[in-house]
Amino acid sequence: MNITTHHRVDEVLIERDFTLGDIDGVLWTPAASAGAPAPLILLGQPGGFALERMRPGLRARARSAASSAIASIAIEQPGAGARPPLPGAEQVRAELREALAAGRPPGDDLVDRLILPLVDRAVPEWQAALDAVQQRDDIGDRVAVSGGVVSIAIALALRDPRIVAAGLFAGSFVPRSVLDAAHRLTIPIHMLLQWDDEGNDRQMALDLFDAFGSSEKTLQANLGGHTGVPSFAGEDAARFYVRHLFPAGI
Repeated sequence: MNITTHHRVDEVLIERDFTLGDIDGVLWTPAASAGAPAPLILLGQPGGFALERMRPGLRARARSAASSAIASIAIEQPGAGARPPLPGAEQVRAELREALAAGRPPGDDLVDRLILPLVDRAVPEWQAALDAVQQRDDIGDRVAVSGGVVSIAIALALRDPRIVAAGLFAGSFVPRSVLDAAHRLTIPIHMLLQWDDEGNDRQMALDLFDAFGSSEKTLQANLGGHTGVPSFAGEDAARFYVRHLFPAGI
């Protein structure tokens, strides 16, 4: 991991831009030392959006985490920003737009071609970033995943035992293979669903939540569209991460 910039954002947050091979990323750490390595949240992003475009929102989420002595990291997704597009991505997005404009739900084959190549590339990249950042003395071994493309978050949590909790944002398309594998995810889950999200398949989100094998899982459903998430939803998620990223009594 090559740190390219390093600055204190405010009294709460330190921000470091880095490169890992050809992947850009940002690491945020608490400005105040807690006297122990900080647990880490992997901050996901919506599919196709560049890291730089999403930075203000990611920074706000990282600031919230840092106020609880938690570090955060985000990386540029495959095919986003200055990275080369995934093969066939433009064609499948065009097919998706055509289906939605015609009022047709996208078929399983279309969803597979849209999501699975992204998952296949993103999961090992996230694991490589996690390997690199955990070499730092100020980063601990307890990790959570937060938001982004829900299929990436699920696949990453299933493959990497370092992840002890998952905060998921319902709303992205979910391949049937991911839905079928959801029963194997047994870590604590906090899932946010905007009930009136115009781009969300509400029933798919409910089916996905029902499929998870976790003994502790919470579905928080709020009225409103995609951008209408109430402020208290973030506060509830923050308490979820604190509860699971710090051992009892710490």
